[in-house]
Formats: sequence, structure tokens, C-alpha cells
Amino acid sequence: MNEMSNAAEPGAEEFPYILHEGSGPQTLVLLHGTGGDEHDLLPLAQALAPDRRYLSPRGRVKEGSMNRWFARLRPGILDFDDVRRRAGELRDFLLRQAESRGLDPAGLWALGFSNGANIAAAMLLLYPDLFAGALLLRPMLPLDRVEGIPDLSGRKIFLAAGSFDQMIPRESTEELISLLRESRADLTVNWADAGHGFGPEELSMVKPWLEAALG
Repeated sequence: MNEMSNAAEPGAEEFPYILHEGSGPQTLVLLHGTGGDEHDLLPLAQALAPDRRYLSPRGRVKEGSMNRWFARLRPGILDFDDVRRRAGELRDFLLRQAESRGLDPAGLWALGFSNGANIAAAMLLLYPDLFAGALLLRPMLPLDRVEGIPDLSGRKIFLAAGSFDQMIPRESTEELISLLRESRADLTVNWADAGHGFGPEELSMVKPWLEAALG
């Protein structure tokens, strides 16, 4: 695997990350779940899109020893002000990386799991021009309010939810689905007979969707 890493302690505006080079104009931005790091989603990305480019940063918010993308007041209760602040920081980082690495900024795709799916969903709603598409695995609605309905026309989004997910309130996921539909996203939703984990049966559904979406 051809990778470049920034594992050193980042500055105020930087994130530790791994960049894996690949073919095509798109870059999959890998956003790990709570307690993960920049390595966590690399096997999933390789299973879904082995020949593509990945940019995998590490969340900089600490909850005890666990990495996260934004703070929460307690499990299931998000710090919405911090969601907005951290979403802006991550957006700025991605645009700097696109410029410095010569990546196509119009080819950024989010692949997020759990807390990573939540920050990706927040960025879709706050910065609708940022991502060309997204895979949201086990997300919930990460914002308490949205100023107007964002225009996500043409954005391809696959949302994978678990019917027996005890970590995410189903109504919050359904609120996110409704908002994405109102935003005119090209949305595919799959409710699996599963909990919070993302299993091989779902991977077999997501892989052909992603291949077709990336072209």
C-alpha cells in the first residue's frame, strides 16, 4: 500500500492522517468511530474500493482516552455547538489537503462510521457543496437545527442503519433521513436486522452501490 502519513503531533489546524494513493479523481475521506483512529477504516475502504485514494484523518477530540470528532455531553446527547465548530475545522483541513496534495476538491466522498458518520452528516448539512457523496454507517442527526434546507441535489448518499442498534435512537436516524430527503439528496437507505456493528451482509450491498456511484 502506497501511503503517506502525518503521525506527528498536529498543529492547531491539523489532524494526524494517512493518505493512500489510488486511481481515479475521487478521494474517500475515512472518518472513524469513537475510540478509533486513522487506521480503523482502512480495511473497510480496501474491501469496498481497493483501487481508490483514501484520506484518513484522526479525530482530535478526546473523551478519556478515546478519539472523537466532537464532544458529547453524555452518550446519545451531543454538544451541538462543538459539532458545528469541529465540522468547520475538518472542512478547512480537507480543503487544505486537496490544495496541497493536488486532489480534486469536487471529488471528496465521505465514508463514516458512527461518530464519523455523524460528523460527515453534519458537514453535508452545513457545507452541502463539500462532499460529492457519502456512505453514512450507523448515523444519527448530529444537529439541533439547520438554517434552511440545504441543497444536496445530485449528492449520492447511502445510509446504513441497524434496526436493533442500542447506541443510536431510531427516531434520530429517521429525522436525519427525512432531512436528507428534504435536501433532495440521491439517498439510498438500508435498515439491516443488526445492531451497531456493520456486517459482511451489508458490505455486499454497499460495494456495488459505491462502485456504480464512483463510476
